[in-house]
Amino acid sequence: MLLLLLGSATANDAVLAPLDLGYRHLYDLDFAGAEREFSSWQSQHPADPMGPVSKGAGLLFAEFHRLGVLESQFYESDSAFDARKKLAPDPAIRTQFDSILLQSAQLAQNRLSSNPNDRDSLLAMTMIAGLRADYAALIEKRNFVSLRYTKEATGWAEKLLAIDPTCYDAHLATGVSRYIIGSMAAPVRWILHLGGVSGDKQAGIADLRITAQKGRYLAPFARILLAIAYVREHDKPQARALLASLQQEFPNNTLFAREIARIDSAR
Repeated sequence: MLLLLLGSATANDAVLAPLDLGYRHLYDLDFAGAEREFSSWQSQHPADPMGPVSKGAGLLFAEFHRLGVLESQFYESDSAFDARKKLAPDPAIRTQFDSILLQSAQLAQNRLSSNPNDRDSLLAMTMIAGLRADYAALIEKRNFVSLRYTKEATGWAEKLLAIDPTCYDAHLATGVSRYIIGSMAAPVRWILHLGGVSGDKQAGIADLRITAQKGRYLAPFARILLAIAYVREHDKPQARALLASLQQEFPNNTLFAREIARIDSAR
């Protein structure tokens, strides 16, 4: 599963590049604003795969919001996650999502064919696989398909970190993989390990913290995932602190206030 700190909460939006500003709009639930900025970036950089993959992230996050996917009660325990319903996505959005990720992958592969160490292309491929994993798991309830995409995202992330250890967004993919697989029952972990996939919950949380603290595009999403992990690990004070920081940074996103209220009511 995946599947952005975009500068500090006091950053001047006027000096941010369209791609950065688009992600800020995205986390504040301004999906039209995010689409506008991502399209602006794509028009200025038509060969850059980060334009279309960012638009794909916008489509997925909008579907998550419409369907209530990121509300943490779905993730408080394995039984609650397993009992989640298969959702009813918008088929037109799904078609657009698939098309845009295919476009990004083609651009990335074009650049990687001439430069296998192209940073943005490796990041785009990491994000493409992560977005597909999130869609499969959280909307379609296709857990094993999601794990396959998660493994793919981890492979791209490891290649990226090998050539650029400062691309902190890549740790999101490795963190999600390690945490999810580390949370599985021992026999399942053993089978996955034979397939080259290993898990470690604490290592996963450590990776998510790196993205949450230093990431460029994915830091807020890493903080959301960390909050969910802390709820699962019965560390609600840390989960609340993360949600409070997100609420302060993105005041138009009502998810954070609702989740804080849920934590407070359970005390």
